[in-house]
Amino acid sequence: MIAIVEAGRAGLLGPANWARNISAGVVVGVVALPLAMAFAIASGVKPEQGLYTAIIAGIAVSLFGGSRVQIAGPTGAFIVILAGVVAQFGIGGLLVATLMAGVILVAMGLARLGGVIRYIPDPVIVGFTAGIAVIIWVGQWQSFFGLPAPDAGPFYLETWRLLGSFAQLHWPTTLLGLGSLALALYGPRVPGLAKVPGPLLAMVAATVVTVVFELPGVATIESTFGAIPRSLPTFAVPSIGFDDVMLLLPSAFTIAMLGAIESLLSAVVADGMAGTRHDANQELVGQGIANIVSPLFGGIAATGAIARTATNIRNGGNAPIAGVVHALVLVLVLLVFAPWAGKVPLASLAAILFVVAWNMSEAPRFIRMVRRAPTADAVILLITFALTILTDLVVAVNIGVILAMLQFMRRMSASVEVVEHTQSSLRHELADAGMDSLPKDVLVYSIDGPFFFGSVDSLERALSWSRQPPRFVALRMERVPFIDATGLKRLESTIGSLRARGVQVLLNGANMAVLRKLVRAEVVSRDIPGSYFKDLSEALLYAEAQRVSNDDEAAASKVP
Repeated sequence: MIAIVEAGRAGLLGPANWARNISAGVVVGVVALPLAMAFAIASGVKPEQGLYTAIIAGIAVSLFGGSRVQIAGPTGAFIVILAGVVAQFGIGGLLVATLMAGVILVAMGLARLGGVIRYIPDPVIVGFTAGIAVIIWVGQWQSFFGLPAPDAGPFYLETWRLLGSFAQLHWPTTLLGLGSLALALYGPRVPGLAKVPGPLLAMVAATVVTVVFELPGVATIESTFGAIPRSLPTFAVPSIGFDDVMLLLPSAFTIAMLGAIESLLSAVVADGMAGTRHDANQELVGQGIANIVSPLFGGIAATGAIARTATNIRNGGNAPIAGVVHALVLVLVLLVFAPWAGKVPLASLAAILFVVAWNMSEAPRFIRMVRRAPTADAVILLITFALTILTDLVVAVNIGVILAMLQFMRRMSASVEVVEHTQSSLRHELADAGMDSLPKDVLVYSIDGPFFFGSVDSLERALSWSRQPPRFVALRMERVPFIDATGLKRLESTIGSLRARGVQVLLNGANMAVLRKLVRAEVVSRDIPGSYFKDLSEALLYAEAQRVSNDDEAAASKVP
């Protein structure tokens, strides 16, 4: 379901639909302008590279993604991982890692792995997102307060050094940052400014103040990074060696996974707002194409942006036209207003990122989950959050997912029960077998739940009698949805040990998928009489027949 094709089928590309989408695209382009530059600077690259990314990725995802209202570009979620790649491998390494991430995303989409992303638990997503937000917030203190740059080191050491340097804060920069923060938050509430995006209002007002009053010591884009070029990006293939691929593969995979999570979350939000349905696999392909093309023109990693997508929908955007127009607006800014963009003070961009970090953190949701979620989920959330801050995002997500999987398996194994049935609970089965009572020396058990490696102990505990064992154990398997290799091995072992004690296990009632596995593992076989029965009634009749036969043989042996 390619976005541009789907929009054409829905009749959304006709002239009657242009006005609303052009209007939405213009608004989104205006919103994207300060964010694209702020995210680029925070990621350790030049501000124009953020604009290149928003232009190229915006067009690619709008045309080839799986949602016809998705808006893509650089986002705050990438800042931590991209800044780490730039610090270790330089901008060239970042371009290579982004291109590799694009290839991974395309492969994931073609392999139809779009639905797998939904299995990453909420505590992990909320935990690492909140951790990223804290890192972004602290990372902007230097620009917001005009502090000296701290020495490189772990995040907690940099934070400590920044706290120790607050006595050296630059007051003009700080006041400009506070004013920008106030405008970003409350500017749209001023009468007459309701339709002006807060980030744009903050950026423009801070730039005007900086230019008019020539504030001394206030860092701007131009004074820090040089003038923004008034030209479109040029095509250049980053040099890629085998050693580069091996070194950058972990970072590329992290970028791909983060991009997949962010874009699909954005698509889900868009579906809820616009009443549409996205194609998760095609969305991954579209994001992959964007991240392959973006570094070829000097751009960085991109993904679906929830805030910009929501802005698009709220302003009437319902087709890829809006995403393309948003990119063209940024092209116009790049070609016409680049000299003015160079005058933007870094303090105003830091203020914008403060707002982005707060929104990313979802602090109310974070607190609510810590207070109300099951204890294990709250612990996973806090561990993921702490590891994101104290180590890095890769470690945090990996450990968070592993802990969530272990917790899931613990809950699954705890939910599996091996129940011993009484005669009163088997009235219907006994009636079907034409019996008034349960045959002597027969015990009936049922396994309720998936029989996998985490739940096999429950069966062994149930069948470890301290009293004299019965002659027959009928094991009902109607409620076993699946069985894994460990379950098969332990079931075979249990049957063997019981047979050695003179107990015959009568398996019955398994569904076809489970039965095929039992046959393939030779737990059930035609060569093992009485190893399996269609249902409990047949098993009970077999046990009774065996008992009668054994009793007759015993009686005959006593005749002289």
